[in-house]
Amino acid sequence: MDYRYGSHTVFKIQYHFVFVTEYRYQVLQGDIGLKVRELVLQTCNAFSIEILKGVVSKDHVHLVISAPPNMAPSETMRRIKGRSSAKLFESFPDLKKRYWGHHFWARGYFCVTSRDVTEEIIKEYLEHHFEVKGDDNFRTEG
Repeated sequence: MDYRYGSHTVFKIQYHFVFVTEYRYQVLQGDIGLKVRELVLQTCNAFSIEILKGVVSKDHVHLVISAPPNMAPSETMRRIKGRSSAKLFESFPDLKKRYWGHHFWARGYFCVTSRDVTEEIIKEYLEHHFEVKGDDNFRTEG
């Protein structure tokens, strides 16, 4: 497994995010799409968020990331969407005409945790690692 290390933590926390442009306008093409990619990469690097996979489509962005445990998914999206929105309006002033309310991204987002370990693997590990004491599913070692 590919664990990440912090000063006092070892972790593997992965999220799959999807977020869309306001009104689903298909503007994430050409220079704007490239700029979105650049801004998302910069933001993720600044906050120790590792991009495992990502795609910038015409009206939405898919990201599979590994995030540190001190950053909630909502905070991750706030930083990525907020920072990229402001910089896009600076870089492409014509976007302000289309997005007159200064909201480049739609309000919500999709988020799901992604994992490599299935419930069966965890159950099997726990069954063989600890001594069986009764029929409860929450055990202590020894």
